[in-house]
Amino acid sequence: MVPYSSWLSSGDNAWQMTAATLVGLMSIPALAVLYGGIVQRKWAINTTMMVFCSFALTLIVWVLWAFKMGFGSAWIGTFIGKPGTVVGAAGEQARAQIPLLNGLMPKFRFPQSSLVYFQFVFAAITPILFIGSVIGRIKFKVWLVFVPLWITFAYAVNAFLLWGGGFWAGKGALDFSGGYVIHLAAGVSGFVAAAVVGPRLKRDRERPMPNNLLFVAVGAGILWLGWNGFNGGDPYFAGADASAAMINTNLAAAVAMMTWVIMDMTLSAEKKPTFLGGVNGMICGLVGITPAAGYVTGVGAIVIGLVTSAVVWVLFAYLPKHVWPFNKVDDALGVVYTHGFAGLLGGLLVGLLADPKMIVYLGIGKNPDVSTTGLFYGHPRQLLIQAGAALTVIVWDAVVTFLILRGIALFTKLRMSDSELAAGDIRVHGEVAYPCITITMSW
Repeated sequence: MVPYSSWLSSGDNAWQMTAATLVGLMSIPALAVLYGGIVQRKWAINTTMMVFCSFALTLIVWVLWAFKMGFGSAWIGTFIGKPGTVVGAAGEQARAQIPLLNGLMPKFRFPQSSLVYFQFVFAAITPILFIGSVIGRIKFKVWLVFVPLWITFAYAVNAFLLWGGGFWAGKGALDFSGGYVIHLAAGVSGFVAAAVVGPRLKRDRERPMPNNLLFVAVGAGILWLGWNGFNGGDPYFAGADASAAMINTNLAAAVAMMTWVIMDMTLSAEKKPTFLGGVNGMICGLVGITPAAGYVTGVGAIVIGLVTSAVVWVLFAYLPKHVWPFNKVDDALGVVYTHGFAGLLGGLLVGLLADPKMIVYLGIGKNPDVSTTGLFYGHPRQLLIQAGAALTVIVWDAVVTFLILRGIALFTKLRMSDSELAAGDIRVHGEVAYPCITITMSW
């Protein structure tokens, strides 16, 4: 007897499952704790519930039909894959494959279940990210209906177009780990959802006080280190490109965080370094390097961290005050900036900085090494391809998000009542994060 098939590499499979678990930790508990700590105290439980339920709902949808829509055989041209389940024996133990990529990359050395779970945690974190846009007013039951529909009609299309061998993958668009599929999609969809659902109560917008910055620190730390799995797992092999992606990820995050802190200290009205500012910078760097992590050198990672953080800092300071529609839409946690704009910038910058010396897969015999080339290395068309892919994600996800919410609104109101908005968790869930405890002392 043997423990596994000859095609299975225990090292690659172990890393793929580990990377997937790291990405899963970015959602639960990292974003639950980060978002739960950054919102007002009265919304901590609601936020945490939305994160955990999004994770659960996405997994159910993913294995029943959505994985095949993103990574299966073509169904509607090169736009979307054919729905199907992956819960049978073959769906869990057969050799992993993405049909449209057969022959274009090395064969996987782990089972289909590892691929399904790895791609699931990417799918799950996307709607979780833009909870931050609609927090503090969207009905909980509306969110439970919205997430499966959005995964089906928005995320699965994004994934197929760019990762599953669809139209933009065929054109050579680069998105190493989800700058477009995940972060640009989350920023756009969150912004549209915030516009459709409407703003928070005026007093909540005027006093958006975090309830626990130490919880935010815990969530941010797990998010940062979890990104090692996010980008390090995407070559699908525990090789040199996975290692390069990890160091580039951390380097971009470090540069971006310090860029934001320094800009806070020198250019903000208060001239003070803030922890929340540092976290915003960190996230910008992590998001910006995501589409590029295994395609650029360390120099490219430094440039991406610096540019992404600096540009988003300026946009965050200027757009909400002076530019429509950003001055009208209540994107509660600024997801459109730290994920939408940062993901867009990272995706465009990889079109400039992709270095052909960064080998993703080694060639054998007459087959050349697999690498990518940006404008600065002699491939100016790459930037146009990146722009086209970004525009597709922006338009498609905006339209789909709008239509889903308008469809749900035909049956129920999207927004909580004013009395629920005033009371928060205790009215919506019957629970609070910080119950008042009265201690009676007897002498």
